[in-house]
Amino acid sequence: MLIQLINPNTSATMTDAMATSAHQAALPTTQILASTPLHGPQSIECALDEAIASAALLDLIQAGKEQGVDAHIIACFGDPALEAARELADAPVIGIAEAAFQLASIVAFKFGVVTTLSRTLPASEHLLYKYGYERHCSGVRATDIPVLALEHLEPQAYALLKRECEQAMTEDGAEAIVLGCAGMSSLVARLQSELPVPIIDGVSAAVKWAEAIHQLGIKTSKVGHFGAPVQKSYVGRYEHWTR
Repeated sequence: MLIQLINPNTSATMTDAMATSAHQAALPTTQILASTPLHGPQSIECALDEAIASAALLDLIQAGKEQGVDAHIIACFGDPALEAARELADAPVIGIAEAAFQLASIVAFKFGVVTTLSRTLPASEHLLYKYGYERHCSGVRATDIPVLALEHLEPQAYALLKRECEQAMTEDGAEAIVLGCAGMSSLVARLQSELPVPIIDGVSAAVKWAEAIHQLGIKTSKVGHFGAPVQKSYVGRYEHWTR
């Protein structure tokens, strides 16, 4: 199968790191098409970043649709434009936060989320309630490590991340840890070797959900909420989205 892995920010270095994680998780028969938008923020760390990134992200969804991909993955923990992407696409669209929450709730009674900036805590908590996983989550913790710092993580920053994971276990009662940023995907193996609970990366989780859904022959329902976009006139490059 062919999976389109979309990094909604414009950091090509981060896209490459995500693609490596995706390849490591994927079956030998799965191809990963890693995509980086042509415009938008270099990192997504607030609501404005997410809104600006969404249009370019949807451009990539449309491009993947035209290339005939079997699934799309939105590799940002805010799951930006996920519902709009599902309207636009025919193949399944998987957000890494939703994928990680689903997987964590299967392997642990309570999971903790460890993310980047403190200002993103409300966004993560909102997603937990939106997807119905708030009762499965022991808490959300922030490291205050900027997203782009994850590309070349300093030892002291890694120590901070590990400490927050440990405190999620000892203080919050987390039985698994969900890493709350796609840029943390390259750190899973190291954290897993040093911590006694499952460490769950949304990129890898999304790849495995995509493969399972494809094997079952299921596509996104186009009846109701995720039906095709309403036919209307758009100004500029968006005209092709509703054709």
